[in-house]
This record gives sequence, C-alpha cells and structure tokens, in this order.
Amino acid sequence: MLKIWKQTGNKINHTTILEKNCWLQVTTPTHDEIESLQQEYGIALDHIMDIQDADERSRYEKEDDYTLIIFRMPVYSPTAEYPYSTIPIGIILLGNLIITISSREIDFIHELVENRVRGFTVVDQTGFVLYFFQRAAIWYLKYLKEINKTTTIIERELQRSVKNTELVNLLEIEKSLVYFTTSLRSNELMIEKLTRIHFKNLPETYADILEDVVNENKQAMETTNIYSNILSGMMDAFASVISNNLNIVMKRLTMVSIIIMIPTFFASIYGMNVPLPFMENPFAWLGIIGISAFSSLVAALFFLRTNNIRTKMNKRHIPKRINGNGNGNGNGS
Repeated sequence: MLKIWKQTGNKINHTTILEKNCWLQVTTPTHDEIESLQQEYGIALDHIMDIQDADERSRYEKEDDYTLIIFRMPVYSPTAEYPYSTIPIGIILLGNLIITISSREIDFIHELVENRVRGFTVVDQTGFVLYFFQRAAIWYLKYLKEINKTTTIIERELQRSVKNTELVNLLEIEKSLVYFTTSLRSNELMIEKLTRIHFKNLPETYADILEDVVNENKQAMETTNIYSNILSGMMDAFASVISNNLNIVMKRLTMVSIIIMIPTFFASIYGMNVPLPFMENPFAWLGIIGISAFSSLVAALFFLRTNNIRTKMNKRHIPKRINGNGNGNGNGS
C-alpha cells in the first residue's frame, strides 16, 4: 500500500501526486510495488528484502543514489504470540524525496500524519529522521508502561491462584522485553554511527532533538533492563512458591494417608481367615472400631501438635521491628 504525504505550511496533508519534497509511505509492499521501487527509484532489491526481514538489525548505509536507514520500531499486536515486539522500518533518503518501507502499520506514524507532533517536517530530511527517532523512543517508553501495568495485573492474579496461564503470560512479556532490549541496543549503535557521519554541524534546534533522542533511547534501555530483572526475579519467586505449595500439599496428604492407614491396619488383621482373639465375641467389631478410631485420633493430635510447635519455633526466629531509638520492642523505652 502506497500513501503520499506533502507538507503545506506546518501541516502534513495526504495527496495523490508525487512531487518534490514529499514523503512516500510504503506499507506491506506488493510484488508490483517492489518492482516499482526498484525501477523508478533505483532501490536495491536486497535492501527492500532486508527491511521486511523481522530479524534485521538497525543499520546505516550510504549508497550512490540514496541513503538507507533501518530502524527498529516498537509495535503492539494483541492477537500475536508476543503482544509487544519490534519490527524494522526502512527510511530511504533520495535527493528530494523520502521513502519509508515497513512490513506492517506502525502506530505512532498516525501521530505524524495527523499533525499531532509539533515541528515535524517532510521537507527537511534531517528533521524528518530526528523526529521519527524521537517518536519511536517515546513509544518504546509508552509500551514499557503498558507492560508494567500488565505485569502488575498478572502478579495479582498469581497471588490469588497460581495457574499455568499467568506464568505463560509472564513468559511472553519476558520475551517481549528481550526483543525491546535487543532492538534498543541496535538502535543506539546506529544512532551513534549517524551522529558521527550524517548528523554533523546540526542547527541548535536539531541538536537538542538529537540529544533528546539519545537520552530517551537510553532511558528506554534502562527501563527495559529494570523491568526484565524484576520479571525474572518474580518468576523465580513464584516458582519457589509453587514448589513450596506442592511440598505442603504432599505433607498433608502423607499425614492423611498415615491416619487412614491405622484403621486399615486393624481391619486387615481381623480380616485374616485365621484364629484371632475375641473372634467368638459378637461385640468384638465395636472394640476394633474403637481402637482404630482412638489410634487415628492420637496420630492426628500428634501431627497437629508437631506442626504447632514447628510454627511457634519459626515465629521466634522472625526479627522484631526496630524503632528509631534502636530498641527492639518498638515502644521507645
């Protein structure tokens, strides 16, 4: 799909006529559109294919007829396997034309074409690239906030009931953070290269924007690393909780099995087809039931008392709260 955008004054408008100082937006290009990009603008097929490769890293290349910038952008797909991920977008700078190529729609481009970004321009190629990078960094931070909110919701669900669904969701978020980390690092290296080669002697306004891009990209990287570390620790903690809960359940089942085994033991003895004491007494079964019940009750009380003693001992090892005076009793005396 092809869209042409032209700047009139301070506004970006859609047009059907491609002329100088326009922006040609190419999204999910068809075979005919790829051939048109090759023949009319001399763009190499390898570059077009690289832009549509989901694993392509950010890079900068200077050709004879055009300049290629591949930048990784954050995207959100609620129906995808990983809701938050990144894809490459190609920015091709010709003499008097800007072409962007992407394999799918990118959310923040709507902000640019709807004139919601002050100062955005398609006439000045340097300004176009800088504003593009700036909005990408801002949307990285925006998606990271959404990831943090989603993680908090899943954490609350896990506290109420530990299920595989929540753990799988956390794993998907962790993978999304890995994609973000890799893409942001790749973007950082590409921006450093652009700063050395392409962004020389910038006007003060553009120099400030470039500084904002670098700072916001670093902030996004630091935030991603923090969330990734928190998520890893959270998953380890919940894995320990699941293991501990399993141990508690197995312990209780073992105690119940032992208690039930006592009446089964007496019933098995008196179920043997051999001479036994009191076998001629018609009320012997009452004695057997009474002995079984009493033995089971003693075993249950023993396990209960043992568990209570262990709980009290664990409480004794919990340190007391220390007040501002350094006392452990908390009353300041």
